[in-house]
Amino acid sequence: MHTLKVSIRLIYRLIIFVVYSSDYLLRAAWITWTEQDPYLRRKKYTLNAVRTNTIACKKFGIRIEVVNPLPASAHGLIVGNHMGFLDIMVMASVSPNLFVTSNEMKETPFLGLICEMGGCLFVERRSRGNIQNELKEMIDHLQKGFRVILYPEATSHNGEEILPFKRTLLTAAAHAGVPIYPYAFNFKSINNGPFTTKFRDSVCYYGGITFPVSMFRSLCLDEVTAEVTFLEPYYPKVDEDRGYVADTVRERIVKAFRPVQKVI
Repeated sequence: MHTLKVSIRLIYRLIIFVVYSSDYLLRAAWITWTEQDPYLRRKKYTLNAVRTNTIACKKFGIRIEVVNPLPASAHGLIVGNHMGFLDIMVMASVSPNLFVTSNEMKETPFLGLICEMGGCLFVERRSRGNIQNELKEMIDHLQKGFRVILYPEATSHNGEEILPFKRTLLTAAAHAGVPIYPYAFNFKSINNGPFTTKFRDSVCYYGGITFPVSMFRSLCLDEVTAEVTFLEPYYPKVDEDRGYVADTVRERIVKAFRPVQKVI
């Protein structure tokens, strides 16, 4: 009976995923065709992403709790930990944001299109030859009043610990004259229980787990309660050591992060 119930839930949510992904892409395509201003276009992309992800989270049984929410007028570089695609869905529903992601993601069929139509800023993690242009693009959008989300770990992890931060892109905040808003993302509950290794591979995207497998496992879950805790903002200076900035911001997030509990 339990297996049948999970199968029905998976099929229903896959249908929902297809329906709302199609709606999201059609709306984004209309924005592309009708909005000539690149900044207004990106703004509209983010609003479309908020709409779609808010509905998707409700349909997929994802409850969201935001602690110390940012004022609507606040903009800057938003920095947090990254475990998988669920935390992206959650953050995309919390407020209009531009996500910084890799060119590898851009080149991935279907996912790349979703990212482009969400207004993402792309960086080439396989080669740092274009880093200054990528940094300039981030600074430009921060100065234009966008909220830009950066995952300085540069990859998702298994929920055990927050990985060391890459430093260069964090300097965008200082050059744009905006604060860094750190936040900690935690799974407060999964299937009405604690976040343990029993469910880790259903919410964390790491190692050899492929995206389709990760998505299917997540859609099979009964419920997920995600907690986003915004922490004390950091106001970087242009002449400040970037290693110090990265370590300070990471330390704040580490203190608020609750690692996966191991089940023996």
